[in-house]
Parts: sequence; C-alpha cells; structure tokens
Amino acid sequence: MSLRSAWPRGNVAAALVVTAVVALALYSMGRRPWCQCSTLSPWSWDIWSMHNSQHLLDPYTFTHVLHGVLYYALLWVIFRSRWPAFRALLAVTIEAAWEVAENTNAVIESYRESTISLNYYGDSIVNSVADVVAFALGYTAAMWLPVWASALGFLGVETLLLLTIRDSLLLNILMLLHPIDAIKAWQIGG
Repeated sequence: MSLRSAWPRGNVAAALVVTAVVALALYSMGRRPWCQCSTLSPWSWDIWSMHNSQHLLDPYTFTHVLHGVLYYALLWVIFRSRWPAFRALLAVTIEAAWEVAENTNAVIESYRESTISLNYYGDSIVNSVADVVAFALGYTAAMWLPVWASALGFLGVETLLLLTIRDSLLLNILMLLHPIDAIKAWQIGG
C-alpha cells in the first residue's frame, strides 16, 4: 500500500486538525502544555519521576507506536484493503479520543489505583500530541511492513519495555482491566 493511499493531503490536514482539537481539549481540561519543571529536555526515561508523560517523549511513547500497529491490524480485519484513507483517519480519530479520555480524572485515578503509575497526574499537551504522532508512525509502519515484521516488532518493543521499565502496552491494558497484585509487586521491584 502506498503512503498516499492512506495519507493523501486531505487526510494529513484532517489528522492535523484532529490533533489540534486534542491539544485544545486538553488545554480546556487544565492540562499543562509542558512539564512544570520547565527544563527543555525533550525526553524523560524515568517512569517514576514527575517528568513521566510531561516531556515530548517517554517510554510510553513506544506503546502509542504499538497502538498504531494494533489499530492498523484491527481495521484491516474489519475493512480489509478497502478505504485506506478512511481507515487511517478513523484510526487517528480513535487514538485522539483515547488521548483525551486518558487524561480525564476518572482514567487518571484508575491508572493510579490499578497500575504502577502511582504518581501519574495526566499527560502534558506536548506529550499527548507526540503520542498521536507516534501512533501515526506505528500505523504507517504496519501499513508498509509485512505482517510477520509488524508482529516481530510488536513483540520486540513489548519485551524491551518489560526489561527496561517493567511495563508495556499489553501489561498496562491487563492491569487496567484486571489488576493482579503479584504483577504490580514485580513492577514496583518486589
């Protein structure tokens, strides 16, 4: 599939508008544009610090790339090869909606209660926008790569995250839906 079939100019413009709406929604919800520390570092790798989800990039950026791979696969199963531009824009819109939902007080509280994100207070606006971009990169990569390469890449990123931060997309989903005390203890370092 060509890049233009999923991302014609109109789709790129629409995706940018959707991302701008996310930024405005987060601003109206009281989210900070950037980390309150005001350092210019573009990334933070320490998931236990106040910087997590506050800079441009963090370890969870990789989970948003994986969202893109999963959404591509799911929408391909539903629509097959039909309407690639529609599928891409639908995927970005769903991810954008998740970014807003993820930053509601109810979801933040759920993260803090169920996962290792004890000090999570929501994403900065810049971090959320970067997450949508990371998502689009993952979606586009899945569109171009063979299925086996996408699956291998997905497993590789999941494994790398588990080894480095003791968290991953699939583990995060599991802990949100069905918290397991033994896993949480392992994640905290017990």
